[in-house]
Order: sequence, then structure tokens, then C-alpha cells
Amino acid sequence: MKKIWYWFDKKEIIILRCLPLIPVFLAAKDQPKPNILFIIADDLRPELGCYGVEAIKTPHIDRLAEESILFGNAYCNAPVSGASRASMLTGLYPELPTKRFTHAYSYAQKDAPDAVPVSQWFSDHGYYTISNGKIFHNVDDHAGSWSEPPWRVNMEGYESHWAVYNKWELWMSDVSGRTIHPKTMRGPFYEYADVPDSAYEDGKVALRTIEDLRRLKKQDKPFFLACGFWRPHLPFNAPKKYWDIYKRESIPIADNNYRSENLPDQVKAPTEINSYGGVSDKNLENFQRLAKHGYYACVSYIDAQVGLILEELDSLSLSENTIVVLVGDHGWHLGENSFWGKHTLLKRSLHIPLIIKVPGSEKGNIFSMVELVDLYPTLCDLTGLPHPADQLQGKSFAPAFHNLNYTTKEIVFAQWGNGSTALNNRYSYTKWMKDGMKENEMFFDHKKDPNENENVATDGSYKPIIKYLSDFLDYIRSKI
Repeated sequence: MKKIWYWFDKKEIIILRCLPLIPVFLAAKDQPKPNILFIIADDLRPELGCYGVEAIKTPHIDRLAEESILFGNAYCNAPVSGASRASMLTGLYPELPTKRFTHAYSYAQKDAPDAVPVSQWFSDHGYYTISNGKIFHNVDDHAGSWSEPPWRVNMEGYESHWAVYNKWELWMSDVSGRTIHPKTMRGPFYEYADVPDSAYEDGKVALRTIEDLRRLKKQDKPFFLACGFWRPHLPFNAPKKYWDIYKRESIPIADNNYRSENLPDQVKAPTEINSYGGVSDKNLENFQRLAKHGYYACVSYIDAQVGLILEELDSLSLSENTIVVLVGDHGWHLGENSFWGKHTLLKRSLHIPLIIKVPGSEKGNIFSMVELVDLYPTLCDLTGLPHPADQLQGKSFAPAFHNLNYTTKEIVFAQWGNGSTALNNRYSYTKWMKDGMKENEMFFDHKKDPNENENVATDGSYKPIIKYLSDFLDYIRSKI
């Protein structure tokens, strides 16, 4: 195969060739291939108990993490759902000149028509593949690559009118109908209706996934079951019982709710939340506490659905032969840097949770840098499948499941608009290009400034590392 991954040593870029890896899961040739339960949540950042966030309540995901490897330095390659998912599910980086995976509504099938999505690859290699909920951003994206048509509660295409009140029945309380945005006609940005879990969309997705597990249990072939939850994406709608487990005044809010010093003009405040009703002055503490309360309630709601699915996996005696993946598609600002949303190249938009349980493998935390394009080759290696020829641009981190000290790579890549970002375990560097020339840049030292409160790109003491990361970006962009 041709070059697949890259990283820097101290002096130069090293290009490696992809070598076949021994599947870490399979103990013997006659052992059946493992199933895959792939769970993805939209806009879920590492705001989980297992990531050290004490204020949030996520007991089921935390329990999964105890039985898994938790990746502390996992990043998306694009801070928006459509592009991030298209990139992840094809194993290809976003790429600016051809506009591949650079738009919020990216279609993998249109942007990379020759790429084989992970769903097709597993279908072609003996797996029964199912898509429930939001997996690809668009329900018709590579719809024919699954063993059966993708299923969603709302089967319409993903368009801007999806949140028009109450087109998709996102709001369950009559009270919400009194708070409609006059221009977008969207309902309020939050709701806590006193309804069962199954009233909202994600409860229905969980029940469908449980039904499919029971059905797949009876089949004589391994399965790849993908379950995509909508929350904690806006609107922050969750059953009242999940709001009630929090005291709003006890939820910590961002202590850097201000625009970072020297932040380039290219870093725009996310505006998605403004398209919903009920959004007040975001500088007010009352708004910040309300919005974060809503996000927390939605995460706890999703945690409960994950718990139901994992309980069913156990009750069907499928756990011992099923790889479980839990991942977010990108990060989200919760008031940090004065932002509410994604769509930036700051760390809060790029940092994601990634938890993978491989039965019989190591358990614990890994802090090697990994990115979403690495997931496709990793799943191939964990299941003993070959890689699609000349396609994947990520690097498998399958060896980590036998060695928690394994280093997958030292730098990861992300892109949004005209900007590209390189992150390692200490630094983040971004540069924006226009007509082939550098237009602006941004640099943070996370050891000194973990919350990215000051852009120090003009600090001469960082010139060597900035050049190093800038050269990395030039190299990556020349190869994708």
C-alpha cells in the first residue's frame, strides 16, 4: 500500500509504509470475528465523569470507561458534524483546495466518490451492517453501503428547516411553542418536558438499537451496529428527570468567558445557538448557567440510553465478543473564550471523547495523540480485516490495546474554513491561508495556557516550534 500516515521526529518528517498488523482481538483462526457496537453522540465533548469532570453525572459511560481504553488526547479533523463524520467514516482528511469535507453539510459520497466508507468495507467483508440514528450527517449519504437502509426517527434530508417548530417534533412541551425565534421559526434552545425517555428522538434510537441487538443475536455472521444519538446537540431538550438531577447554582461555569487576547479575526463566534428562541445576553451568568444545565441534562440523558444498550448487550451474552466504541464527532464551547458552539479551531471545538472496549485487551488511559481518521484503520486491524488499498490517511492505533504506552502519532491535523491546525501534546498552531499566502496565525502553549486565553504567535521564543508545526501543516496539505 502507499503512504498512509505521517509524523515528525525532531528534525524531519518521516513517511512510513503501512505494514499489516496482527489483529489484537482474535486469539485463534477459528474464533469468530468480533462484533462492533459503534456509538456516536453529536456535539459531545469530553465533559464526562471518566474525563475528570466531577460536576456531571454519567455513570454508565464511566462504567464503560473502566472496562475500556480511554483516549485522553483524541481530536476530530473538522469541528462540524457533516465534515467530521464524512472524514471519519472514509478515513480521509478534510482538504481545502477541492473543498472535500469542509462544509457543514458535507456528503462523503459526493466529496470523495471513489472512497469506500467503513460501512461498505465491513459489509463487503462478511459483516451485517446497520445504521440507526445520526451516523453519516445526511441519511442518504452512502445509504446503499449498509446491509439494510439507514434508519432515523425523521427520514427527511438534513436541511436548515429541520428545527422549525415543530416540524420534527423536537419539542414535547406546549410551553415551548410560546418561545419561537421570529426569523428562523425555530423553537427554544432548551426544554425539560416531563415525559419518558422514549418521547424524545434519542430514546427511540436506543430502543431501536436494542431491538436490532436481539435480532442480530440470532444471525450467523458478525455485525457492525452503529447507533447515533442527536443530543447533546441543540436544542438542549431532555426529559425533566435529567434536569432535576442537577442544581443549577452548583454547575461550574467557564471562568474565561471572554474573547482570548490577540485572537485573530478569522476566529468567529459560533452563531448556531442564536437561531433558537429564548437566547438572552450570553454574557449574563443566568444564561450561562441555564445553557450549561441544558447541556449537562442532555449528556446525562444520552448516558442513560448508552446504559440501556450496554445492559442489553450483556443480557444477550454478546459483550464477550463485541468491540464497543463510544465517540463524539467534535467538541463544543460551553462559554469558554466567550463562545457557545463549535466551528472554531480552538481546542474546545476539536477535543473529543473516545472510549473503546476490546474484550480481553488492556484497560486504562492513553494520552498518545489520535484523530478520527485513525479510527477506520484501527477497526480493520481489531477485526482482522485488510485496509482498502491506497485510501486511508490515518494510522491504526490497534497496538495500544496490548501496550498502553504505545504512541500512535505525535501531531494531529484539523481544518475549518481557510484555517488548518496542528496539535501535539503541548502546543496548538493554526494558520489561515489566502491565495497561497499566510493570512494569519494562532499559537497556544497548553502547558502555560491550557484554556487558550492568549494567542502568543508573535512571541519570538516560540519561533522554532511554530516553524516546525507550520512545516507539518504544509506537508499534510500537500499530500491530501
